[in-house]
Amino acid sequence: MAAELVTGADEFAQLGPAWERLYRRCSAATPFQSHAWLHSWWLSYGSPRALRLVVVREGGELRAVAPLMRVRRPLPVLVPLGGAVSDYADVLLDDEHADRAAPALAEGLAAAARTALIDFREVRPGGAAERFYEQWSGPRRRERDSVCMELPALPMEELLDRLPPPRAQRARSKLRKLAALGVRHRVVGHDGVEAALHRLLELHRLQWQGRKVTSEHLRPRFRTHLVRAVSRMVRSGDALVTEFLLDGEVVAVDVTLLSRRLAGGYLYGSDPRLRERKADVATMLLHATAQEAVGGERRVLSLLRGAESYKHRWRPETVVNQRLLLARRRTAPLLAVVAVGVAARGICRDLVHRWRERGGEGS
Repeated sequence: MAAELVTGADEFAQLGPAWERLYRRCSAATPFQSHAWLHSWWLSYGSPRALRLVVVREGGELRAVAPLMRVRRPLPVLVPLGGAVSDYADVLLDDEHADRAAPALAEGLAAAARTALIDFREVRPGGAAERFYEQWSGPRRRERDSVCMELPALPMEELLDRLPPPRAQRARSKLRKLAALGVRHRVVGHDGVEAALHRLLELHRLQWQGRKVTSEHLRPRFRTHLVRAVSRMVRSGDALVTEFLLDGEVVAVDVTLLSRRLAGGYLYGSDPRLRERKADVATMLLHATAQEAVGGERRVLSLLRGAESYKHRWRPETVVNQRLLLARRRTAPLLAVVAVGVAARGICRDLVHRWRERGGEGS
């Protein structure tokens, strides 16, 4: 096996078919490692001459890929493609050849890093990146990253059975309310995906009007990326776009991203009139996702990053992503600098959390 460095956008595009075959042979992959998602992200967010794809081939077939780019923050760092709009980052390793591909990938990454630190954020526990991390011969460090919420991939009735009886009763009452209102859902075919996604983003803007919202979701570059990526992913079976209808009108749209073992509710938009009519939107979305995304090898319904209160009502498992920092001997001081910064931010975050738990005493 031989590792090589790809830095050209055209070659990135041409890797698509081989990349997708590797993606389906990597059981740890999340939807955010698909070629459709990452190549689209690069077209919207990439910087000239920054692309650094480390690929491992054998007989012309891809056995591993590390999708990275070089940035200065202000130190030279290699970071995963996907940025803040991706909930998980990882490498791809062929399950059947991982024992040989992981060391080759580690060697390729060391050569690509040169004078840069490798900062792999948002790696889900059990991710393929753990394999090359174990093979790394230089300085390395593992830190905590974002908190994610996960449920088992079960039908809705079984998800309800996991809840304490009073909470399950309330959830069933909310489902009956949705049925009484006449809310129904339909999965959008690939021909209707683009229009549905434009509607989603408009509803997303309306639902957050006057409140704090992730501003990136309202920008044209995100719209272009989402439509381009999800359109491809729906065609390949790696995404579901679901519309919710009330009185014949689309009142909500949801995007769920799919991989071999995980379904993740990525983004939705809902008409404020749903809440005015006492419809529980979170219950509505989970019900549809559990109905449409359960099956096969899929074991996880991910609520993705964030520990918002509405997620906790379903008794999810808290899963903490990892931040993998890797350096060569010559760049060990960079790792030390970043590690100090990570530790300091962690201390500040804990202090703020404790202050809020005490009710902001002295404020």
